[in-house]
Amino acid sequence: MIFRLCFVAVAAVALGACGNGSGADSQAAAPQADNPAPSDNPAPAPAPAASPEPATAEPAAEFAGLPAPYNAADFARGQRTFRLCSSCHLLEEGAGDLIGPNLHGMFGRQVGAVEGFNYSSAVAEADFVWTPEILDEWLANPRDFLPGNRMSFAGVRRPDDRVAVIAYIMAETGWTPESAGE
Repeated sequence: MIFRLCFVAVAAVALGACGNGSGADSQAAAPQADNPAPSDNPAPAPAPAASPEPATAEPAAEFAGLPAPYNAADFARGQRTFRLCSSCHLLEEGAGDLIGPNLHGMFGRQVGAVEGFNYSSAVAEADFVWTPEILDEWLANPRDFLPGNRMSFAGVRRPDDRVAVIAYIMAETGWTPESAGE
């Protein structure tokens, strides 16, 4: 009896490992001693599993006025990703600076131009204007983008997270096509 139980257990594991004999379908197809024979009215077969589709979030209403790809970003993802930034940066107009400068009105502004903020020499000597595309490059890896800057942040590795956080910053800091020079 013990031999038979061991054999059944080994056979079940072997069949399960190769995809045969696992799940409700195999039990219905091959009744075992413990299971009664199928009745005249068998239960309907389960529907085939649908192939998983990636979850797509609806475009956020807060981002509707932004250019692509930012207008299709996920607001909650942007807000959540901004938490990585919020210990050093504020977004509200007139809120002041933290370790990093206030980001309100940053798009269309020359880098290193927040009045009264003490920038590193690398940022003070840099010559570019903040755009969403430049911010995307910066956020990918601030140290590589502008060596010598004091920002001690490793970056936002996932492109979708960068798009979402940039859209969030754009929406929360007063971005307009005019502020971006468009």
